[in-house]
Amino acid sequence: MSYLIAFAFVAILGSLAFALYFMMKDGTGGKAKTNHMARALAIRVGLSILLFVCILLAWKLGYIQPTGLPTGR
Repeated sequence: MSYLIAFAFVAILGSLAFALYFMMKDGTGGKAKTNHMARALAIRVGLSILLFVCILLAWKLGYIQPTGLPTGR
């Protein structure tokens, strides 16, 4: 389960990096602007929602357990 979560975080950060790249490069050098940045950000949002749903589903099915914070007693 931890590998899936780590892969999802890497994919989210990669999508964010692609959005930054397209934000900096689209429309320069006389080229027309494209919608690549918006698509990369939409993919990032979709991956974030999918990660949240997968974590919630894993908790409901018992694959992961909440540990809570230590109270110091």
